[in-house]
Amino acid sequence: MTMQSDKIKPRYPTKQIYVGNVAIGGDAPISVQSMTFSKTHNIEETKAQLDRLQLAGADIVRLAVLTEEDAHALKTLKNMTSLPLIADIHFKYKLALIAAESVDCIRINPGNIGSKEKIKEVVKACNVRNIPIRIGVNGGSLEKEFEQKYGPTPKGMVESALYNIKLLEDFGFTNIKVSLKASDAPRTIEAYELLRPLVPYPFHLGVTEAGTLYHSMIKSSIALGNLLMQGIGDTMRCSITGELEEEIKLAKSILRYSGRQKEGITIVSCPTCGRIQADLVSAIKRVETRLAHIKTPLQVSVMGCAVNALGEAKHADIAIAFGNKIGHIIKGGKVLAKMSEDSIVDRFVEEVEILAAEREKEA
Repeated sequence: MTMQSDKIKPRYPTKQIYVGNVAIGGDAPISVQSMTFSKTHNIEETKAQLDRLQLAGADIVRLAVLTEEDAHALKTLKNMTSLPLIADIHFKYKLALIAAESVDCIRINPGNIGSKEKIKEVVKACNVRNIPIRIGVNGGSLEKEFEQKYGPTPKGMVESALYNIKLLEDFGFTNIKVSLKASDAPRTIEAYELLRPLVPYPFHLGVTEAGTLYHSMIKSSIALGNLLMQGIGDTMRCSITGELEEEIKLAKSILRYSGRQKEGITIVSCPTCGRIQADLVSAIKRVETRLAHIKTPLQVSVMGCAVNALGEAKHADIAIAFGNKIGHIIKGGKVLAKMSEDSIVDRFVEEVEILAAEREKEA
């Protein structure tokens, strides 16, 4: 059962581009990205990380290109994976020229890529294969003129983006996406909000240098969730220090819980309190683990007492409402079964899988 809030605004209409076979912007689903942290020229290790990300559900993966060895390795890696690949270029524009021969997109940082002439060469290389460029503005590495005038502020980030968008447009290049990342949620939100009405290009969302899992979960949820609910954002990455699969898991969860994308199980369960008369904690852990494979959008409620259980069950697709050592399985507002807490989870999982299969046939 879907309960859509009027706080979730329609997505901003944007130009649609393609990174490999993945559409970004327009009416395309919001794609999820990550980035390998291996040395790109280490083919074996990088391929292993690409495989892990693909298995986790990544749509696109970015790779760091620090050396010519990295740049040349991209051709081999591209032949080893079906994932669209983005080359991440800083300082050395000539690496972009090599990378553009193999990858599906080039990311440049305007703060360190160099002169107009160097950017023009990158544009030429991307035009040859009709691949997009991401203008990746970071609050911590703005061009000198914007840093001196505005500091590392949202205004400075937006002015950098506008300057570089105009530069690419002047070269006749409009196959563009844009990111405006700061290391905190408030600046990130404000920068994207300021730029969104000014340009037609799709936005890549992210908080840069978001930290370890705990810190990134908070920063990314606040910033990206806020923007997504405003209708801002066409592709996204949740940066987490030293993680791969967790980046994908977090991004997909933010998409789901912001109401922006429907995929997988949304779980409602009550906070534990003294009213609970069943082992709710164990039950919800088992339910969450055993339903992780389901991609069909379903709202599942597992509640521990009579105060809110029946009310939540009415709004859920399927629910467990626990009482004193027993529970009711409720589907579509009707009681399917009354069972002991020891056996109810197995039956509940079966019923959820049946419901998911039914919904897939209806779709």
